[in-house]
Amino acid sequence: MPFAIDSVVPWGRTKAEYQAMFSLSESDLRGRILGCGDGPASFNAEMSAQGRAVVSVDPIYALPAAAIERRVEETKGTIIEQVTRNRDDFVWTHVPSIPALGRRRMGAMRRFLADFPLGKREGRYVDASLPDLPFDDNAFDLALSSHFLFLYSEQFDCAFHLRALQEMLRVAGEARVFPLLQIGGLPSPHVAEVIEGFTAQGVRATIESVRYEFQRGGNRMLRLRKPCGTRA
Repeated sequence: MPFAIDSVVPWGRTKAEYQAMFSLSESDLRGRILGCGDGPASFNAEMSAQGRAVVSVDPIYALPAAAIERRVEETKGTIIEQVTRNRDDFVWTHVPSIPALGRRRMGAMRRFLADFPLGKREGRYVDASLPDLPFDDNAFDLALSSHFLFLYSEQFDCAFHLRALQEMLRVAGEARVFPLLQIGGLPSPHVAEVIEGFTAQGVRATIESVRYEFQRGGNRMLRLRKPCGTRA
């Protein structure tokens, strides 16, 4: 049975994984970054500890830390079970084993939880979700979507993806999405239409290889860049 999830689940990733998934350069890291659907990732906590400017949005941030921790604990077993059953669909390089996967994800969540109360007071964790973001035009240099857009292609249609990415480009000069596969490992059917739609608007849309691959074949990201001089 292929890997399958019916709804979006909280499953955090680390700063090192973000850097690899999105080919983040030192210049990128110095900019104002928005993470869309970050969930319990430790990216914000690690970046903020280094004095970087990051804001994360996710509807799960409406919950208290204890409730988020319970949500992660409740879904961890299901995800690990499905990964174990479909282990040949994954590349065990960045993550060497299934136990290591569990430790890494829970480690990221614990770092997130330790930072969450302070980060929420500072406005770094915002209860919001695509396709409507509570930020001014061009408030960020770069907007990222990790393991949400395209991954949940069965749950969210192409119109949703187009609206979500348009919103990301409203608030940032550039948007990047990783991976381009659906849950189960098949290519998302929305990618080609998204590229066509944004290219027609004059947005530079490219698919780029990255140095991270966990889902087999999932080593590419979509990069959208507004034309120079575009303000919204």
